[in-house]
This record gives sequence, C-alpha cells and structure tokens, in this order.
Amino acid sequence: MSEKVIAQTGDKQIIIETGKIAKQADGAVTVQLGETIVVVAAVAAAKAKQGQEFFPLTVDYREKAAAAGKFPGGYFKREGRPTEKEILTMRLTDRPIRPLFPKGWYNEVQVQTIVLSADGENDPDMLSVLGASAALMVSDIPWAGPLGAVRVGRVQGRLIANPTHAQMAESDLDLVYVGSETELVMFEGSAKEISEADFNAALQFGQQAIQPLIAAQKELAARAGKKKRDITPNVVPDDVLQEAKTLAGGRLLPALLTPGKLAREAAVKAVQDEVGAKLAEKFGEEKITDFVVKDAFYSLQKEAVRSLILNDGKRLDGRGFDAIRPIVCEVGLLPRAHGSALFSRGETQALTLATLGTGEDVQEFDAFTGGEKEKKFILHYNFPNFSVGETGRIAGPGRREIGHGALAERSIEPMVPLKDYPYSIRVTSEIMESNGSTSMATVCGGSLALMDAGVPLVRPVAGISVGLCTEYGADKNIARYQLLTDILGWEDAFCDMDCKIAGTEKGITGFQLDLKLRGIPLSLMAEAVEEARVARLFILGEMAKTLAAPRPEISKYAPRIETVKINPEKIGALIGPGGKNIKRLVEESGCEIDIEDDGTVNIFSVTAEGMKIARDAILGMTAEAEVGKIYRGKVVTTKEFGAFVEFLPGKDGLVHISELANFRVKKTEDIVKVGDEIAVKCLGVDEKGRVRLSRKAAMAERDAEMAERK
Repeated sequence: MSEKVIAQTGDKQIIIETGKIAKQADGAVTVQLGETIVVVAAVAAAKAKQGQEFFPLTVDYREKAAAAGKFPGGYFKREGRPTEKEILTMRLTDRPIRPLFPKGWYNEVQVQTIVLSADGENDPDMLSVLGASAALMVSDIPWAGPLGAVRVGRVQGRLIANPTHAQMAESDLDLVYVGSETELVMFEGSAKEISEADFNAALQFGQQAIQPLIAAQKELAARAGKKKRDITPNVVPDDVLQEAKTLAGGRLLPALLTPGKLAREAAVKAVQDEVGAKLAEKFGEEKITDFVVKDAFYSLQKEAVRSLILNDGKRLDGRGFDAIRPIVCEVGLLPRAHGSALFSRGETQALTLATLGTGEDVQEFDAFTGGEKEKKFILHYNFPNFSVGETGRIAGPGRREIGHGALAERSIEPMVPLKDYPYSIRVTSEIMESNGSTSMATVCGGSLALMDAGVPLVRPVAGISVGLCTEYGADKNIARYQLLTDILGWEDAFCDMDCKIAGTEKGITGFQLDLKLRGIPLSLMAEAVEEARVARLFILGEMAKTLAAPRPEISKYAPRIETVKINPEKIGALIGPGGKNIKRLVEESGCEIDIEDDGTVNIFSVTAEGMKIARDAILGMTAEAEVGKIYRGKVVTTKEFGAFVEFLPGKDGLVHISELANFRVKKTEDIVKVGDEIAVKCLGVDEKGRVRLSRKAAMAERDAEMAERK
C-alpha cells in the first residue's frame, strides 16, 4: 500500500510517495515538483564483504531522454556514460548523506536516482537529494536523517525557493542548500558578487525553506518506514587501541610537527610501522591486520591533531589559525599558450592555461531536463598522481576532478563577459603539487591565466578553504571549536569541515561546503564566511603584485577576430546553396566564420591577409547593388541574349546583348568570353532582386570622364 505526503516550499508543492514503485528495494520513493518526477531507491548489502576496510557508498543519478519525450543522440539511440551534469548531481546527492551513516559500518550501500519525467522548468537535481533522504528514512538502513534540500535563487532582490529555469536565468544567486532540522549540512553554488551579509541571509532562508520537507519525511517514515536493522560497527578493540597509544607514546606528536608534507608523512609512517609490529607481537597477526593498524593509527592521529589545535593552539605547520601560507604567482611562463599562470600557496600548486577559441569550440550538450544547452566558458581540472608523490591508475577524469573543475568554473564564470565576448574560452588546471585546496588554487591561477590571455575579466577572482575543528559536550552540541584558514590536507582529513568560498573584492562568486559532522549552526558558518572574506582580499592583493588587470592585447597565437554586421536577409546569400559560398570563402581565406541569426558575422583568423580576404568577400557578397554605380566584374556565363557577370562576390547580374557595346552586337562571344573582367554599370534592380548591368553605359561614363580631364 502506497503512502504519500505533500510539502509546501514557497508557492510550490513537492509530493513524496513510497510503496508504489520499486518495492523490492530497501527503501524507494518518488518525488515530484511540477511535472518533474524522479524515483530514488536505496539498497544496503546484508553483510560487509570479507576484508572490507571502508564504507562503500555508491550514488548514481541518470536522466532519461524519454522523460522529456526525446530520443537520445548518438548512433545507438541509447543513453551511455553519465554526462557531466549527471556526475555533478551524483556528487551533490552523495556529499550530504554520507556523514549520516554509522561510523565503522562497512556494508555496501547504493542509492540510485532515475529521472522519469522532466518538464524542462524544474530541475530534478534537488529532488535527487531530497529523494535520497526520504528513501533512506523509509528503509531499514541505519541512517541519521532526515535532510531537506532546496535551491535558492534571488531575482530582483527577492529570495525564491526552488526557482524554475526561467527564474534562474534572471537570478544573481544559485545556492543549493541542504540541512537537518536545526543545522546546516552542505551547500554549493555560485553568485554574481553577492555580499557576505546577503549570502548569510540566503542560508537562513534555505534553512527555513527545508523545514516542511523534513516534517513531511518524518510523517512518511512514521506511516511507512521500516524498523532499522541492527548493526555491529567494525571498530578497533579498546585494548588494542590503548596499547597502540601507549606504544606510540610521545613520538607521534613530534612526527606530526615535522616540517614539510612528505617528511611529515614519512615520520608518522615510521612510528606506525613500529607500533604495528609490536601490536602483532603482543596480540598475534590474526588479530592485528593491516586494517586494524591503519584504523588504530588513524584514531591516534585524529586525536593528536585535534588536541594540538584545541588544547595547545597549534597547527601542524606552525601557522596561526587565520594565517595563509606563502603565495607565489607567475604568468606568461608558457610561450605558446594564449595565457598561462603558476599559482603556488605553500605546498599547493596549480599550473593553469587559458585558450581562446571560436564559435565552433562552444560546448554543446543535450539538456533533457532544461537549462543551458551550450557553454562558451569551460574549465577542466586534472589531478595527476605525482602531485601527491604517489603512483596509481592513470585514467580520465574521475568524479572528484569533474566536481573540482565545476566549482572553479562557476567561481570564475560570473566575471567572464560571455554575452558580448566573441571568443569561446577554455581554462585547464594541471595540479602540480597538492597539500590543501587545489580547487581554490585553480580559481586563483585560472583568473591570472585569463588576464594573461587578455580576456577582459570584470574583476580578478580568488578563493580559499576554511576548515573547522570541534569538540562536543555532554549535551551533544558543539562545546569548543576552532576555524582554520587555508587548511592542509591532514587538517581536512582529521578535522570536520572543508568550506571553499571564492569571489572578488566586491563579493562572493562561488562556494562549496563539505562536512564530516551531522551539521553545524548557521552562526558558526557566518564566522567562516567572514574569515574567507578577509583571506580572499589578502590573496587578491598578492595576485595583483604579479598581474592586476587583463593584458590589453591577446596572445599573438590566439585567433584574431573581426565582427561584421550584415542584413539578416542576406545570410542565405552569404551561405549560398548547400553552403557553397561560405565553404569556398573559408577555404580561400583560411578563416573560421560564424554567422548569427541577427546578422552578426564573426571572422576568426590567425593572419591579417586571410582576415582581409574574408572581410572584403563578406561585405561584397552581402552588399546591395547600387543603381548608377560602376563595378568591376567577371563574366561567369554567356548566353545568346547576353552575359552574366559576377559584379559582387556571389552576386550576378545580366548584361543584355544590347548593353555590351555602343553598336549592334550579333554574338555575345564577339565581345566577352567566360573569365573576362569587365567594367559594368548598374542600371537597376527589379522586384525579384534581378540586377541589370551595362558594359556600354560603363564605357560611355569612362569616356566622358577622360574627355573631361582633357
């Protein structure tokens, strides 16, 4: 028997239903907003795999073409590998639900979302997050929900919950907010230089907007939820953990304080190996597996790092809590790239390259669920193994790389003049070294590379990550905490938060929050937002010492562009039958030519000669014949009744046999042959656009001018 609940968010209703579809899953729901519907199903394995040493959560999200009444593209007419939008929605769904599973529980869990109906106005990504929470709530899977999820937009200063695509086109904010009944759990998105005060207000709005969604899930779970299964977490035995702590003694802390990431890791590893060997001697190798040693030592490291921060007021590298590691910037270091930059912040280093392309380089994609269908600005992020001194599988970008690239892209994009800028733009970030936020280093390096390429950014963009170390009291609320500006990799691993905020000197442009906690108060987040603002302004100042504004000229290796405006009615004449005219022109000039519906023609060329050929031809092919004007043209066809002359590129006119000479002509070929260049005068254009030309009149006018000069 199915159960259904309805939640009101703003002026919209969200319907959550269970017990009707996918009844063999541990938990399954459909979620509907407008005519957009998703099904989300959650299943957990009955037991963990032998030797399982981590929590294997897989989140999958797929958009089906049939949901929008369309066929998928491609030869096979079937959906294939996930798109970037699908991968980003998988991450969006995964990140808030992951911290709410029990620690030490290693049964495999899969959460799958399928878009069943897409109305093109309401994005299903929020429904995936909400559906994951609801499916887990009604299942027997242990999970500490529920969570509410909402997209927040702002149109003309008014905050809107779950705006449509049309509303988002007018919005200066795109905030994805996920929270529990009382606390913030996750956010991500972008903005057009929103102030910190307005950003905090949007977070407050999001927290209020999710309350009906949380109440609805509680009601649904009460009516249709299964009893949660009993579990036995896989934890290190207390006697082993205590012995490991005794064996490590006072050597762990000095190892953690070793300067330099690789040296620090090596020092800690040496202590771990020694402790592991002694544990095996005492308890036996059957009990002391590699997993037990790693897990025990992880607990010891976590405890030591957090004690160092909260009790001793120290960080692993000796910095102050709000201090930023030394920043070094360099631009123009790659001679053939259109723009390049090397941004280093401590042991984090991003090498970024900017490339200017033409209209042919715009990224196009299917948009079954609505929204944008092409991108002129693309940022790709790559994280090779050597950046952390490791070996590993070398393959294409994974979900993490796609997610980091998307964060950096949406952080910079609000400052790129996409509407009026004729170039397509691509930034690639190659991470050369990693110890701390590489996505924010990519934002800084990407901004510098774009300015080095001469892209007229409105303002430079920088980003920083702020971490958090907490201690909970007996009431299960945060009793003590410390914010950490510019976190190290181990501060991210052993502490509680990675809050990335990017922006300009005027406001925030991009943001993403990941927590290992089950939530934090909004008041604490407001402090983190302020720390990020102060840090961002400092970084922008350091970047400005290297390059403060876009270069006035683009690279000599970038394609030059010239824009010509023609009458839209002449587009067909420019293209020609079957594209004959434009293909010939591209071949002759070596240029790339993009024609827009409003008559704007962009000519891209790497040579001045090619640009001139293309420009002159386009102007000629689209020019109107002027009555009384003399043209120099080429005979293209001869007939009994006269000759057709191409007097403008791609445009012919008829010179009647009676207009070939000032005497009676018996045969056209007696006067002109195909290929001859002759002067002709335009006598007129009829209502069908046919042009009448005269060689006789042109000769008479020329003779009159010569007589005048004499």
